Amino acid sequence: MEHIFCQGCGAKIQTEKPDKIGYTPKSSLEKENVMCKRCFRLKHYNEIQDVSISDDDFLKMVSSIRNASGLVVHVIDIFDVNGTLIKSLPRIIGDNPIILVGNKVDLLPKSTNKRKLVQWLQGEAKNAGIKVLDVFLISSIKGHGMDDLTYQIEAYRKNRDVFIVGTTNVGKSTFINRLIKQTTGYQDVITTSYFPGTTLGFIEIPLDDHSSLIDTPGIVNRQQIAHYVDDEDLKLITPKNEIKPRIYQLNSSQTLFFGGLARLDFMKGGRQPFVCYFSNQLSIHRTKLEKADHLYKNHVGELLSPPNEKSLEKLPKLIESTFKISQDKTDIVFPGLGWVSLSGEPATVVAYSPKGVAVTIRKSLI
Repeated sequence: MEHIFCQGCGAKIQTEKPDKIGYTPKSSLEKENVMCKRCFRLKHYNEIQDVSISDDDFLKMVSSIRNASGLVVHVIDIFDVNGTLIKSLPRIIGDNPIILVGNKVDLLPKSTNKRKLVQWLQGEAKNAGIKVLDVFLISSIKGHGMDDLTYQIEAYRKNRDVFIVGTTNVGKSTFINRLIKQTTGYQDVITTSYFPGTTLGFIEIPLDDHSSLIDTPGIVNRQQIAHYVDDEDLKLITPKNEIKPRIYQLNSSQTLFFGGLARLDFMKGGRQPFVCYFSNQLSIHRTKLEKADHLYKNHVGELLSPPNEKSLEKLPKLIESTFKISQDKTDIVFPGLGWVSLSGEPATVVAYSPKGVAVTIRKSLI
């Protein structure tokens, strides 16, 4: 069979996997100029839709970034920094400068210390070997921080191309749509000035006569918990509104379950508050430590959900990590889910999360 390539981005057309590069419905194959669904939506509806690609496949595609001169905008999810920070970014993009954009800031409690959050993100990037020019906090859905970010992108890019990179599930497509509206104006600019990308799977949106905003496919990172739950579960664990803290006064030898996806055992320490910051839709169950194993074994996928009974099959085994908290207020972070804040009183806790989705601790952001 003769291969057909998208007239927009150059990707090889396929009709089987809607979330992959080059997808178009079979009915579109009869047209003279075939476009993938992603390019079609951009050209006719001014919308970018994200598609996913493996890290290895992405590396094969990136010579255009490494060999180009442009500004790289790395979008991450504030609720899943570990799963959405691309550790391999420096070797992917070469010497091009990077700015880091933390998305979904509107979902954080208003009491969050934004300055501490920016400093923490800078530290996380540095620890991953990623040198960033600047860090911005935004909400691509609500538009918070977008005016300042747009202005700073214009200043940092120095008339060069802008490459938008990120993993799947960070809200990259919403971010790009918001950026397009702010940088080009919404009134059919994309439709009239749209032109094909030059690299397979990338989409180029003109910024001026010499440079473009370039959307790259979302990289699949298996450290994201989103890959181990189904769509219904994802709706429950992904915050839609500002998170409301839930406070549990715990004695030692008590356990908290976060659905059936994570668990926190309070092993040792005096009675103290455990402040939980998770999606308002995610159920939290408290029980005695001695009953916790039995409860999980008999009720995961039911009382302890998500996961539901279907997605339970693909959930990796929960792996434990022990932490000793001493003086500073500390957050115990469950990537892709949320975090539990402790007051700094002495405590020993054991945190459980799916294998491959590692729990971490940090100084409290609130």
